[in-house]
Parts: sequence; structure tokens; C-alpha cells
Amino acid sequence: MRSRNVLIVSAITASLLSGLWLRPKQPQAAAESVLSKQAVSKQAVSKPGVTEPGVKSPVLLPAQASQPKTKDGREYPLVPAEPAELATLLAAVEQALRDPATAAEALPDLGHQQQVIYRVLSTDQPRSQQVVDALPPGWRSVAERHLAARREFVRMSRGRGPTMLPAWRIIQPEPAANLLNYYRKAEAATGIEWEVLAAVNLVETGMGRIDGISVANAQGPMQFLPTTWAEPGIGAGNIRDPHDAIQAAARYLVRRGGLQDIRRGLWGYNNSDYYGRAVLLYASLMKEDPAAYTGLYHWEIHFNAAAGDLWLPVGYNQPQRITVEQHLQANPASRSPNG
Repeated sequence: MRSRNVLIVSAITASLLSGLWLRPKQPQAAAESVLSKQAVSKQAVSKPGVTEPGVKSPVLLPAQASQPKTKDGREYPLVPAEPAELATLLAAVEQALRDPATAAEALPDLGHQQQVIYRVLSTDQPRSQQVVDALPPGWRSVAERHLAARREFVRMSRGRGPTMLPAWRIIQPEPAANLLNYYRKAEAATGIEWEVLAAVNLVETGMGRIDGISVANAQGPMQFLPTTWAEPGIGAGNIRDPHDAIQAAARYLVRRGGLQDIRRGLWGYNNSDYYGRAVLLYASLMKEDPAAYTGLYHWEIHFNAAAGDLWLPVGYNQPQRITVEQHLQANPASRSPNG
């Protein structure tokens, strides 16, 4: 099943995966425990991706009064230019995303800040190395894997970015705890590890945020071709339903040899070594520390356009393709302020 994903991410050496992918898993309850303590249950009744008024992040996130805001009052995250300052911010964000005391309402902005930092650094090798070197030792491997995964996807998107935005709808994903239950159910049924399924869901549609059809006609939160979905023993239920699509993705990875070699299974999902390496890097972060799932769940949809890295927040709704220029005229908050 071949699909082109949106969270276009870049280069990695094999040594980064060595020793990480093979580490023993954390206890099964660890991720659920972290999510529970962060009051994920609130996400089922509040809007994921929207920080409620009056709720302050435990980290002072950079902001400018002149920044344009989305319709729900959010801003594109700023990334400090000075490496030491940026390293301090990144370490604080990583810690807050894993801290059970962090309010659930603060997580969307923290996750988005984390995402944008890695997107910005992934295209600036000298600066990214300075930031990694300035991080506390415990966060360096985490940052290196994030950057390596991002660069793998950047290598997949060669040439100048497009001048048109896709005909998508960006929607609120299912609550993080629900998705985690679906991944774990699929792992129990097939043996495909939940971290791999979460990483595939992340890079395909931002864990279900993208409601649209790819140029190859791939559909739903796990981006299945209808012909693949219709294969006996793969699709069951609704191709657009997160639960059904995640179970089907696990079955498909098994069919493509994922239990013997997960890299081979991922090649069947998307015929790209870049794709497989990036998925396994994100999976390794969650396998080493299940609490890493919290940050990844809160990542937003970004699009690499000719005008730069555009943020398409929840509420973006284009039944037809639109030019980047038209979109930015109506939605200036989508443009990156980070140079």
C-alpha cells in the first residue's frame, strides 16, 4: 500500500537505530499511567489542539504581541535564534510533556512548540548540532532521533515546494487515550507493536487530523488504498474510522512480513527506506519512554509549500485546492515567523 504522507520529515545513519529499537519495552501500563495523570479524560470533552483561556503552560513559551492569531486564538510557535536559549526551552518542553503534573489543557501548545523546534532545526545542521550539544545529556538522544526522522521525510520531498494547498479538512483527532487503546488492541491481536502503529498514524495523517484523500486515492487515518482495504483479511468496517483503520494497518503489516522484519512490513506500507527509518525512529522514542506519545499526539499539520512551512490548524477546510497566496491572505497565522 503506497501513500505519500504530509508530515514530510530526514537523514539518518544506521547507528542511531542500533541499540534503540532492540531495547526492552517499558511496562505496558506506563503510557496509560502518564496519560491518566495528565487528565487526558478532559480531552474527550474539550477541544484537542485548543488551549483554554486562562490555562498557563508550565513553560514560558516565546511569543510576540504582533503575531497573527488563528480563529481560536492560537499562534505559530516561535523558535529562539540563540542555541543555548533554544536548548533550555527544548529541554523544558520535553520535560513538561512528560510531567504528570502538566495540565491537559497546556499540552497542545507544548506539543506544537516541540514539533516546530524540530522542524526548524532539521534544516539547519550547524545550529541543530549546537542545540543538541547544549542539551542536558538525557535529552540528546531524544533530540537526535527527532531530527533524524524529520530529515528522512525531507529527503522524500525533493525540489521546490508546491504553490497549491490540498483539498483537505483538518479535524480534531480522537482523544489520545482512545487511540492508545486501539494501538494496543491491534498489537494484542497481531503482534505488531503499538509504537509502530502510532508512528504510522502520526506520519500518515497526524493521528487522524487530515481528513482527505491523497493523490494516490489513499483514504482514512491510516491512508489505505480502497483496493488494499478490500483484500481478504485486511479491511473490516469503515476505512475512515480510526479503530477500524488501525486494526487493518496491523493486519497489513503482518501480511507484508512485519512480524519477521518490521522494516520489510513498512516497505510494503510505503515503498521508501526513508519512510521506514523515520517511522522506526518515532517508534523507538515511544518504546524507550511511552510518555513520548503525549508530545507526538499533539503535533499539528504542517505543509511544506513554496512559501515555506505552513501550519494548517484544526478548522482548515478546503473542498478544492487553493493557492498558497490565497490561503495566506485569509490566514496569516499559517505562515512561519521563524525565517
